[in-house]
Amino acid sequence: METLRRKILVVDDDPRLAKMITEFLEGHGFEASSAPNGNKAIEKVLSRFPELVLLDLNLPDITGIEVLRRIKEISEDIAVIIVTGYGGEQVAVDLIKAGALDYVSKPFEFEALLASIKNTLRIRDAQIEDKRQKRFSSLERFFPFLAHEIRNPLHAIAGAIAIIQRRSKLKDELLAQSIKIIQEEVHHLNEFVQECLDFVRPPQISLSVEVDINEVIAIVMNIMSHMFEKISKNIKITIETDSKLPKVYAKYEEIKQAFLNIVKNSFEAMADGGELIIRTCLRSDLHPSYVEIIFIDSGTGIKKEDMKSLFNPFFTTKLRGTGLGLAICHRIIVERHNGEIGIESEIGKGMTVTIRLPIKGEEIKKSVASI
Repeated sequence: METLRRKILVVDDDPRLAKMITEFLEGHGFEASSAPNGNKAIEKVLSRFPELVLLDLNLPDITGIEVLRRIKEISEDIAVIIVTGYGGEQVAVDLIKAGALDYVSKPFEFEALLASIKNTLRIRDAQIEDKRQKRFSSLERFFPFLAHEIRNPLHAIAGAIAIIQRRSKLKDELLAQSIKIIQEEVHHLNEFVQECLDFVRPPQISLSVEVDINEVIAIVMNIMSHMFEKISKNIKITIETDSKLPKVYAKYEEIKQAFLNIVKNSFEAMADGGELIIRTCLRSDLHPSYVEIIFIDSGTGIKKEDMKSLFNPFFTTKLRGTGLGLAICHRIIVERHNGEIGIESEIGKGMTVTIRLPIKGEEIKKSVASI
């Protein structure tokens, strides 16, 4: 899997210098592009969403100050380094107060520029992480400690019951049934605690990688077939994948977790048997292009009045459900990958889950009850 290169936009009206900088950055593993003036720079910021902009102060159409203001209006998370000629240091300092993170003076050494870029990206990442942490409520920050306190006695109970099971005469049907109930309840509580942790855990700052969606589906189905060994024997599974499906840039483990949650729901809804169909395809008919993944099961379905609550945390239609599976899917697909997730269902007619993931970071941002 190939790591997504960090995107940098070079804004300079000197084409020779801009070319030298972009080639230098490309040689150091960045994805670099350039713009010759302020208006073109704003267009590229809107279309390419760079993580960092090298902004020359003296542009032929609009001022560097105006470009900086427009960039920050588009996204506060785009880092800006001011590039200034002799005598422009004071202006550069003023621009840092306005939101730029650093400045370099012409003429500069390319290695010094590289050091400034790496340092600025580190500052940017730290600022984004700080903002993410502030978004989490006190409960979300406290829950990992609570989970630890719950899990310790659960592990002790599980260990004690295992000893009792080994030393007891399991010919006593009531005793054997009681031990089984305790084991199932401990397992259920462990699952619940883990799903709560998955839901409240802040996303890690890690770069997306190229992910083969067809490969993820194959791995997920292999895992689920072992987890639901008895049930899976009564379920007809049809997988129709597009062999030419382009890869998407995503966090591999998170996408796998979302797919696992969806397939788990389908298996549980077809405990007495049924059919699961999974399809993948490229949707290039709309802009932006995206990869579409469809999960269709013939399970019990969902009541119409419950549809609007499916992505709400702790909402469940199952007797033993946690109500976090689809909420986690929504967080992963929509909030962390700028994708879509939609559900169609009727009682007795199964459920269809449609996921759409943008290709190479193209943004779709949408979540609906039905697509």
